[in-house]
Amino acid sequence: MYEILLVVYLIVALALIGMVLIQQGKGADMGSSFGAGASATVFGSSGAGNFMTKTTTILATVFFVLSIVLGNLTAGQIKKTDEWENLEAPAAATVAPAASDVPASSEDNKSSDVPN
Repeated sequence: MYEILLVVYLIVALALIGMVLIQQGKGADMGSSFGAGASATVFGSSGAGNFMTKTTTILATVFFVLSIVLGNLTAGQIKKTDEWENLEAPAAATVAPAASDVPASSEDNKSSDVPN
């Protein structure tokens, strides 16, 4: 269920991006630069909206609804772990040094600069 909603969410998001990008802005026509642009009405000179604006509105609504649904599904799946839950000291790994790792004593080498 979650994966299907995620795929639908992706498709709706891409469709919404595409619909917004292919729409023509209000001031993009030739007459708008000379003062014949959108009138002072609430919806502008184009009326309440055409097919593209209605489709964009529907896609945006579906996008937000899917965002809320996916957020609620994800919130139930993720279990936050507390970093202070396990306060035990980690087990120290004790490894005995090899014979070649042990430095030579000062009695073997009298001319050494290493203090005793």
